Amino acid sequence: MANKDKNKNFEIPRPKFPERAVVTAGMPYGNKELHFGHVGGMMVFADTYARFLRDRLGKDNVIFVTGTDCYGSPIAEGWRVKVEKGEFSGTLEDFVQANHDKQEETLGKYGISPNLFAASGLGRSKEIHAEVTDWFISSLHKKGQLNQITTMQFYDEEAGCFLNGRQVIGKCPVEGCNSEKGYADECDLGHQYMPENLLNPVSTLTRKTPTMKPVTNWYFKLRDYEQLMKEWVEELKKRKDVRPVVWKTIDEFLKPPVIYIKREFEETYISLKDTMPAHNYLEEKKKPSFTIEFSTLPDCDEACKILTENGIRYRTGKTLVPFRLTGNIEWGVPAPIMDGVDGLTVWVWPESLWAPISFTETYLESIGHDREEWKDYWCSKNSTVYQFIGQDNIYFYGIAEPAMWMAQQESEEKTSNPPEGELQMPVIVANHHILFLDKKASSSGAVKPPMADELLDYYTPEQLRMHWLGLGLGQRSVSFMPKPLNPDAAPDDTDPVVKDGLLLSNVYNRMIRTAFYTTQKEFDGILPDLAPEESILADAKKAVLEYERYMAKFAFHQCTYVLDSYIRNGSKYMAKALNGDTSDKEKTAQALANLFHIIRTTAVLLHPLAPFGTEKLREYLQVDERIWSWETIFEPLTFFTEPAHKLKFLPPRTDFFTRHESQFTKADEE
Repeated sequence: MANKDKNKNFEIPRPKFPERAVVTAGMPYGNKELHFGHVGGMMVFADTYARFLRDRLGKDNVIFVTGTDCYGSPIAEGWRVKVEKGEFSGTLEDFVQANHDKQEETLGKYGISPNLFAASGLGRSKEIHAEVTDWFISSLHKKGQLNQITTMQFYDEEAGCFLNGRQVIGKCPVEGCNSEKGYADECDLGHQYMPENLLNPVSTLTRKTPTMKPVTNWYFKLRDYEQLMKEWVEELKKRKDVRPVVWKTIDEFLKPPVIYIKREFEETYISLKDTMPAHNYLEEKKKPSFTIEFSTLPDCDEACKILTENGIRYRTGKTLVPFRLTGNIEWGVPAPIMDGVDGLTVWVWPESLWAPISFTETYLESIGHDREEWKDYWCSKNSTVYQFIGQDNIYFYGIAEPAMWMAQQESEEKTSNPPEGELQMPVIVANHHILFLDKKASSSGAVKPPMADELLDYYTPEQLRMHWLGLGLGQRSVSFMPKPLNPDAAPDDTDPVVKDGLLLSNVYNRMIRTAFYTTQKEFDGILPDLAPEESILADAKKAVLEYERYMAKFAFHQCTYVLDSYIRNGSKYMAKALNGDTSDKEKTAQALANLFHIIRTTAVLLHPLAPFGTEKLREYLQVDERIWSWETIFEPLTFFTEPAHKLKFLPPRTDFFTRHESQFTKADEE
């Protein structure tokens, strides 16, 4: 019975993976360098999964694309402020190029390995992105999925100009949101609202309260896809590879439009309710506000106007609103001319959603392939797109994007399950917030996050990668607590980043060095040509299958737990089998064959997480890249070598995984 339980894991069906895949990571804005949240909260996870898929599917079947989000008001405003302060003297495009170059350099330091780190407003990717944008919006227009809507836009009378999205700031009007960073029609937490609902708006140009003037833009009929979105969410709830934060967030927006009104205004509301569109009064006695619910968004908007005119304070609930596609900001992708409307640019959020398609085309062209091959990755049921994003952006990737994907279907009958040849629904992998010293950090907020490059003054890239991957951001928000940057840390406090890195720099390193040095001493560096024992093979297989199941669900922290257990058990085996007595050559050779199988299995599982050290190990093992392939993952190291295979000589005290130089004491150096 005990043996049956022990082997139970082997009976579980292995997860299925697609034939091809695209991995994307949410794009950083082109107005700054990368802070730790960009890398530790998202990029490392996307890179780890892309590396895993390359090993699992073959690197020619995986495209990992991301890049700099070049357009939009945050970038134009950031450039304007820096030029005004004398901190930058070049053009807006120069500003974006400089930041793009810094971002790419930083990613390289961390081992982030996109096939293409593009830029939506620079070089060849800019040209292709403009073409894809024109196609995407024009096709939606031809299918009747767009409306022209006239709304009120903020206007600064003193400056004599319309204000773009980031040139006005106020308090978010959405109920339950405490953001003080409410911009023209969205807050920094991703909530959408009509501009006239922003609370206490102020112009960033003059610090005066702006007026409002009418402007006309193109909007996607997002509300028309409410029922299909509801069906899609029900499908997501059944899937093990979709985190609850994704479908729960989407669900919040699929409710009837509501308005929350403070109790103090209840009498005034009662006197006005007959002048409002038909609605339901929802009694919630224990709450400081009451709720009125509408069947349509226009009815809700009309009620908002009546409440505003009568001085009643209220907040709106989360709901689907028409998704704006265009604007009048100069720094943007030109919008196609439709129905004679010219001179508009595309709002940054919609065009950033299909930017990964543009980047896929750009990459394919760069390697000499037909750009149309992008459909093999984005439109085939044999391929999957994995989009790694932060929790704040679920509205765009989980609501606006899938609805527009549905709208692009050629058939008149739209569906949440697109047919072969149509844009397939991506798998959204959303992380919760990575906090800094227990607070949500923002470069525009009170708590400033450390820059990603700054952290490399204290830690190695692999120490940070392993720490971030082990935090469990897929389950909850977690704080990043680097001791050198924590003013509350006591001298004798353990540094959590260093602690997590010891598994590799101490335990795994010792295993590798012991195996190499023993082989060099006892067998002149010749790898023992022996098969590992059955118990060693069984333990390795168990670790591989556990890791694979967790990786299929993006449970990266669980993958680190599997590695921790397997490495520590391997270390215990090493201490017992190679205890200093090597007089029995046959026994020593078998122990080394076993140990090298543990080292080789660990290396394959660790390869996506810690690429620098594992590639160095491959170099010293003197084997080619076939060792990373999951097609041969259960094979011993001798599968990749010829008889009498000689390992590369390992000098004394050579490290494959190490601590940062700042972490060594004088005693360590001696």
